Amino acid sequence: MSQRKIVVLSGSIVLFLLLGVILVTSWYTVDESEQAVIMTFGKVDEEISEAGLHFKLPWPIQQVDILPRETFSLTFGYDEEDGEIVDYPEETKMVTGDENIVLADLVVQWRITNPKQFLYYSDEPKEILYNATSASLRGVIGSSEIDEALTSGKAEIEGNVRDILTKLIDRYEIGISILDVKLQDVELPNDEVRKAFTNVVDAREQKETTIYGARKYKNQELSVVEGQKDARISRAEGDKAQRIEQARGDVATFNALYNEFKDNPDITRQRLVLETLEEVLPDTKIYITDEGGDTVKYLPIQPAKENKTTTEKPKGSETNE
Repeated sequence: MSQRKIVVLSGSIVLFLLLGVILVTSWYTVDESEQAVIMTFGKVDEEISEAGLHFKLPWPIQQVDILPRETFSLTFGYDEEDGEIVDYPEETKMVTGDENIVLADLVVQWRITNPKQFLYYSDEPKEILYNATSASLRGVIGSSEIDEALTSGKAEIEGNVRDILTKLIDRYEIGISILDVKLQDVELPNDEVRKAFTNVVDAREQKETTIYGARKYKNQELSVVEGQKDARISRAEGDKAQRIEQARGDVATFNALYNEFKDNPDITRQRLVLETLEEVLPDTKIYITDEGGDTVKYLPIQPAKENKTTTEKPKGSETNE
């Protein structure tokens, strides 16, 4: 083979390889769950977020780095190995604001939102996230009391850790956004301390139950007393109205008697005497007598069905009961 043919054949092979490299390195695909960064001569030129087939200049002019869009979970204080949970108590041991020791671990949900920062602003963004998570959690636990950390204050602790961690990540500019923070376990370091605290919690719950029962009994008794008070006030108002009406009736009766007395004083006086005797001695029989000749006529003041109309007695046998 002549030297010319060798040169032509070698050139053809190089050209073929060059064309292959151009074709292979000029096209790339971005999935819906991915995002890409285009670099031109080592400098970030463009960020690609649209899914599909894309064209770029061949290597080594441009190159592409593809990153996932999925949500990642960072576990602090434990890890999963072959489906089993492995704890790291030395990492989770913390001191509360009231100088008690607790073990706290959590999960941080995060996502890559700035591929440029994530790839080129730091060497180990995941390590930075882990250290920032540790600092945030320890800071919040260190300013909280043990009761808050173990019982009702967990939601507030999660919120504070999320806020502090978000500010740290934004300051570090590592291209990560914090989605959520969840405390997994906050517990005491040994069984003896845990049992003592459990007894304290039980006593506190018993206290709250007793206070609740006392308040309930108090409210029931207050309701009964209020009802009795309203009933007595109502009866008193009724008695008041009755006595006022009775007094008005007595005044009207007195005025009527007074007017009768002014017109017929003798008759009115006798009538009042008879009515008074009838009220004071209700069983006494009262007769009105009239002497005429040898007999005394009397008229009984009582129902006609119980007495005769008139009766005559011998003179001198008058009787009043």
